[in-house]
Amino acid sequence: MELLKGKVALITGAARGIGKQIALKFAEEGADIAFTDLVIDETGEQTKKELETLGARVLAIASNAADFQQAHDAVQQVVDTFGHLDVLVNNAGITKDGLMLRMTEAQWDAVLTVNLKSAFNFIHAVSPVMLRQRGGSIINISSIVGVHGNAGQCNYSASKAGMIGLAKSIAAELGPKGVRANAVAPGFIITDMTDKLSPEVRKQWEAKVPMRRGGSPAEVAKVCTFLASDLASYVTGQVILVDGGMGM
Repeated sequence: MELLKGKVALITGAARGIGKQIALKFAEEGADIAFTDLVIDETGEQTKKELETLGARVLAIASNAADFQQAHDAVQQVVDTFGHLDVLVNNAGITKDGLMLRMTEAQWDAVLTVNLKSAFNFIHAVSPVMLRQRGGSIINISSIVGVHGNAGQCNYSASKAGMIGLAKSIAAELGPKGVRANAVAPGFIITDMTDKLSPEVRKQWEAKVPMRRGGSPAEVAKVCTFLASDLASYVTGQVILVDGGMGM
């Protein structure tokens, strides 16, 4: 049984990494996919082809998620193309790490804008659509550092904590109309970004994880699939840590 058959999902920042794996898993489960990235380059085109190979109808949108109007335009394009929109995954994000005393205002503003404001932009755009449908699932990709904080990442931690508060507030506001909102908080996930870490740093991270390994983007995608599906029809306002027990 395909868990997402007949659903249309929009995933931001999904040309690569965790977002791409979420899109692929959704497509495997029968969803049609729209995804955004700042530009749709060769990587984005390859992602589109992979999704189409899985049988999904696919819309790749070049869009700056941090831009309010571009977010609204993207959502309208999805609705015009597919006729409805059932799942939003706010995945777009960046890091600009540094200690608070050395962090610039530009570093702070960039991370809060791309990570948190983009989620507001897209939720603001999809809410009328989902309210008219009297149903939908909104998933914010947060982080374990949004739950516990992390030295050297005050901007990133604040943005990811904000995504949790945003999801809970939207769950309360839109729940009476059947729209659900949740947050997924990955821990140490093996991506292109973590591949750049030295073996010593990676071992230090893995030593903090009870399962003694990093997670995969596919494991994050499976949790998102549950939240997007009707299996989670009574799950809203929650934060699910996908962290191998790191946050216990």
